[in-house]
Amino acid sequence: MKKIGKMNEIGWAIAVLLCALGVSLCTKAGFGLSMVASPGYVIHLYMRDIFPWYSQGTSEYIWQGFQLIILCIAIRRFRAKYLLSFLTAVISGYAIDFWLFCLGGGDAYTSMPLRIAVFLAGCLLIAFAVAVFFRTTLPPQICELVVSESSRVFGWNTNKVKFIYDLAMLAVAAALVVILRRWNGIGIGTVLAAFIDAPLITLFGKWLDKHFTFESRFKFTDKLK
Repeated sequence: MKKIGKMNEIGWAIAVLLCALGVSLCTKAGFGLSMVASPGYVIHLYMRDIFPWYSQGTSEYIWQGFQLIILCIAIRRFRAKYLLSFLTAVISGYAIDFWLFCLGGGDAYTSMPLRIAVFLAGCLLIAFAVAVFFRTTLPPQICELVVSESSRVFGWNTNKVKFIYDLAMLAVAAALVVILRRWNGIGIGTVLAAFIDAPLITLFGKWLDKHFTFESRFKFTDKLK
């Protein structure tokens, strides 16, 4: 079967939109966000009481910016493309706010079957989007950048690093819940996502490798590697 080629730029755009939609759907489910998105969400729940303009999307890219600083310290280097990853995070943050607006706001649905359905859909979309991000040369979100750069610099297995990173974010979110006293910041969905996201990303990655190639359509995007 012939693979669909030159999906680099299209794949990146799809990944940004689908990842934001996945986070928004998990928010509407009310079971807790994925461990990667949970810290920013907990901070949002606290800060919105002080600054009403502090949206979930805003909190997400500010939290990712903090992670970028930690990454640069850990690997002792800085590359210009890291700033482009922050730009990706900002775009994703605005996309989250857009999807939440389309879905009627950040409050959870009241129907339990609907909440379960949107949670499962959200987890699948996030895992698929992350798998696509890992295959594009365009700047990923910082949460994906941390995994890919740590794997590249230290020579670690990407899937294993992703699993460890997810568990670390779960621990950070739990600590923030206690410190900021926002008890609805994480839930059973957060715990479930911590254990299913990495296997799903691996599964989607194998499917993507079978059906697509991620060469660039435009020469200038190759310079962003």
